[in-house]
Amino acid sequence: MIAPAFKRTVAGTSRPVRAATAGSGRTARFGIALAAALATVSGRAGAQVPRTTEHYLQYGVAFNTEFVASAGPICPSNAVAPCILGSGVGLTLRIGYRARGPFYVGGAYEFSRQDPSNLLRLAILQQLRGEARYYMTEATRLTPYLAAGAGGVLYGNEWEADTGGITAFLGAGIEFQISRTSVVGASLGYRPVVFRHWQDSAGQVRADTLFGFGVGHMIGAELVFEVRDPLPRW
Repeated sequence: MIAPAFKRTVAGTSRPVRAATAGSGRTARFGIALAAALATVSGRAGAQVPRTTEHYLQYGVAFNTEFVASAGPICPSNAVAPCILGSGVGLTLRIGYRARGPFYVGGAYEFSRQDPSNLLRLAILQQLRGEARYYMTEATRLTPYLAAGAGGVLYGNEWEADTGGITAFLGAGIEFQISRTSVVGASLGYRPVVFRHWQDSAGQVRADTLFGFGVGHMIGAELVFEVRDPLPRW
């Protein structure tokens, strides 16, 4: 009578032990699989993040708006003819070097069609600038930056130069890395433009207040697409 009771006790206690062991095994396997999946996703996301040990040739295009905040002496208040420099839209071509650290330096050529109040058939503002950026962080795909630059400008009818001058800008932007080699972004900047004085087709003298020059104030906004080509290590 003792032996059967002993067997029942052993049998009664052994089943729960095996069930607990099987449950623990399934939990462990699930945890390992989850950890592996998270590691894979993290690895793929990490591959998108710029590496500080790499440097790039970075180039691309931008769709831009040049908003005239104040034309100043370019369109004096006592002018007989209407304002010859209004806001416009255009395209920017850009190429530069993205260093291993937080800096980018390069050049940009921009042309935009401005509103000349019908004084010009096709008013084109051309800018050739040197530019620099300072990226505030390098550990995420979404990266804000500060920008500055300076260069020369030409303005006239149908790609001609009725006048010229210099410009500079200060601004800020944000860049999002959509793949290892391509980024999109947006920027906003303030651009003072200094034009040399000239006389338009209506006989109105423009930009003739500061030793034969005049300053206009513009706000530039851009939607940017750029490509990165990794450079050899050196």
